Amino acid sequence: MAAIRLGDIAPNFTAESTEGAINFHDWLGDSWGILFSHPADYTPVCTTELGTVAKYKIEFEKRNVKVVALSVDGIKSHHGWINDINETQGTTVNFPIIADEDRKVSELYDMIHPNADSKLTVRSVFVIGSDKKVKLTITYPASTGRNFDELLRVIDSLQLTAYHKVATPANWNNGDDCVVVPAVATEDIPVIFPKGYKEVKPYLRITPQPNLN
Repeated sequence: MAAIRLGDIAPNFTAESTEGAINFHDWLGDSWGILFSHPADYTPVCTTELGTVAKYKIEFEKRNVKVVALSVDGIKSHHGWINDINETQGTTVNFPIIADEDRKVSELYDMIHPNADSKLTVRSVFVIGSDKKVKLTITYPASTGRNFDELLRVIDSLQLTAYHKVATPANWNNGDDCVVVPAVATEDIPVIFPKGYKEVKPYLRITPQPNLN
């Protein structure tokens, strides 16, 4: 299976989940989405990750983002594990977990890396836009938990830059200054960015974040 690249249409699939059958594209609707895999149920790092996602769901919803998890375990296993997540993480799992026992989705999204493990999924993350195109892919090893603050930061950048002619510099956070994209001529900046700008170099123009009052 070829790797999924940025800008590709996220492959559609139908699968069973803890919240019933999901047709992925229909389930996304007009929302953005995060599809993320975890190596196995009843594992320590994954338990903390899914608990964190449950706590962050309101932040994802503010950004019109739906989240769905996946592992190669079955529905019964998922439901039992959810009880543990709720108990140990002090939360309530409030998003679907896909049961991918036949590894159909895992293979479709190239989530199994045989040199890491021949059966279990790595920690894959796919951020998908409302146009169903893949905007971000990150792959973590099984031993390293994900940083969901970073995923929120990236989504803020992706959504900002999708609608405004800016890019976000290193370590940018929502509210920080942005970079004017090279395609915008310097003489056009005052009209497009009325908050003003600073020219550090002809190719490096800084402007306040345009979608903030």
